[in-house]
Amino acid sequence: MLMNFPKRLRLAQLPTPLEYAERLSNALGVRLYFKRDDLTGSVLSGNKVRKLEFALAEALREKAQVIITAGGVQSNHCRATALACARMGLECHLILRGAPPRLPNGNLLLDLLAGARFSFFPREIYSTRRPEIVTDLVERYARDGKHAYFIPVGASNAIGSVGYVQAFQEIIGQAERAGIKIDHIVTAVGSGGTLAGLLAGKLLAKRRRPEIWGVNVCDDAPTFVQEVRRILEEMNDRFRTRFRTEQVAVNILDGYVGPGYALAYPEEIDSIINLARLEGLVLDPVYTGKAFHGLLREIAAGRFRKGETICFVHTGGVFGLMAQVEEFRDYWRENLGRKAKR
Repeated sequence: MLMNFPKRLRLAQLPTPLEYAERLSNALGVRLYFKRDDLTGSVLSGNKVRKLEFALAEALREKAQVIITAGGVQSNHCRATALACARMGLECHLILRGAPPRLPNGNLLLDLLAGARFSFFPREIYSTRRPEIVTDLVERYARDGKHAYFIPVGASNAIGSVGYVQAFQEIIGQAERAGIKIDHIVTAVGSGGTLAGLLAGKLLAKRRRPEIWGVNVCDDAPTFVQEVRRILEEMNDRFRTRFRTEQVAVNILDGYVGPGYALAYPEEIDSIINLARLEGLVLDPVYTGKAFHGLLREIAAGRFRKGETICFVHTGGVFGLMAQVEEFRDYWRENLGRKAKR
């Protein structure tokens, strides 16, 4: 099965490293590698950049002058889009779910620095009226003589997901050159595009292994099974692939969302802190922290066998971490109260 890749921009620093976590692997009894897609750039970092290389290339082909996209107030995707637009000389308008804070921090501060425009909407209006909001914005820019191009949440559509078709090829190529046989690839799932791209890459390569797993950070497993299959079907329409979408196994490790999207919980925070102390790797409470905590629990439950090799896709998110300092208040107090050993 072949795929004619569309042209892309060169925004990401690729290939990103595939790093072995030796101390953590010894503790868990599996061989654990991190695909460091948090290193696709500095501020223009994370998994969204791979998707934007294709989405923004299409926008430029269509002579767009304004890019519109959407997400939460601390959206990694919106931050990456705003900075990429600044690099390409495009205007950026962000539709954000939630109220504007008193002062910007984390990703939102970077959006501001990049010159993005903002429209904030309460959660209910954002969820139920987003298509109408997008249409209204596109029409408003058209009246001003500007062509606006809309990128969906997370750039999770056929064109954006191509970024992770190529990422799958990159991971397999790195593993083969290093003599590594990867049994499983695990990634966070928040809008479906990264998981869909990885699955498409595996299908195109006609490989039995590695198994691809997503850990949902919002909604539930049926939601993402449906969404991933929708993206694969859109790929069929756009790129003439022949994925039998209803037969594609979409593996979702459900049960680690906690109280809700972008809402951390103590066990997740413990996993973030332990990884930082053991391997010097930093995760965020919104995406990678939930996904990594889920992976640890699934290893402990025996889903992954001892001695197997797992690749965890580190999709970035460190700037979102900086906006959730309150979640680490107890650990700070504990640290202040710790006595130095004589």
